[in-house]
Amino acid sequence: MRKHVLASAFAALASIAPTLAESYPTKPITFVVPFAAGGPLDSLARAIAEPMSADLGQPIIIENVAGAAGSVGVGRVVRAVADGYTVSVGNWSTHVLNGAIYALQYDLLNDLAPVALLPSAPQLIVSKGALPATNFRELAAWLKANTANVGTAGVGSATHVSGLLFQNMAKTQFAFVSYRSGGAALQDLVAGHVDLMFDQASNSLPQIRAGAIKAYAVTSKSRLAAAPDIPTVDEAGLPGFYISVWNGLWVPKGTAPDVIAKLNSAAVKAMASAALQKRFAEVGQDRPAPDQQTAAALGAFQKAEIDKWWPILKAANVKVQ
Repeated sequence: MRKHVLASAFAALASIAPTLAESYPTKPITFVVPFAAGGPLDSLARAIAEPMSADLGQPIIIENVAGAAGSVGVGRVVRAVADGYTVSVGNWSTHVLNGAIYALQYDLLNDLAPVALLPSAPQLIVSKGALPATNFRELAAWLKANTANVGTAGVGSATHVSGLLFQNMAKTQFAFVSYRSGGAALQDLVAGHVDLMFDQASNSLPQIRAGAIKAYAVTSKSRLAAAPDIPTVDEAGLPGFYISVWNGLWVPKGTAPDVIAKLNSAAVKAMASAALQKRFAEVGQDRPAPDQQTAAALGAFQKAEIDKWWPILKAANVKVQ
């Protein structure tokens, strides 16, 4: 009798699960951004949340959980209920680089389920407006003759790792200054409190256009359509210094596949909207190719990035200080 009752209970639960997934979402969804408000990832999260919310029929709340170069915010999602209502908005640094630098209390590949790859952008090598160098070669000479301060979003962030790679390739040394977000670091660059940044184009371009900071090169093989006057690193004098910061969405491991599919569909539709495509073009971001827009594609890409970057960071002995 007891076995029959248990079997009936399990059958009832199995019949409810698809219904829950089909009705999802029935309440607001939280996007956890692992940096303070105002940075490039926060801006992207807010931009994509609006059309996704309209498609899903529920509000999307942005929660900024900063700390340890994003690992605190990612951990918040790992520990959340796997019901699709808590989503990690992350990028190359939070979901790849941090795993090689921090002693994380979670596994980046096994404790999170990929949802969708979001737009990516190269970085710009930028300085405060008062720095005397007018081009990259003058900048390299200035860095060798002076002790520079470089603003970052924390140890292990894309801004920090880019600076480490630059030091190796350009044979220079400088001091790093950590902030709670790329937006906060950029504010101090504009104010002249730090000398240099390796910053996402989407974050720096408005300040470059305003004449508040200087740009020396873009870390890609081709110039940005949004800023065609900025030379590539190849043209500027640091060939091969290619870095692109990609972004994505994840949910806790165990989230129902149908729920992930709904979130993915909403993200893909949002990225295809005319308003967001215009925004991406203006800030130098590239939408993922159609074959890279599935949850499985993000999972495979993230693993490939881990396989590529972890050995580089460990060989460079990059550690939290």
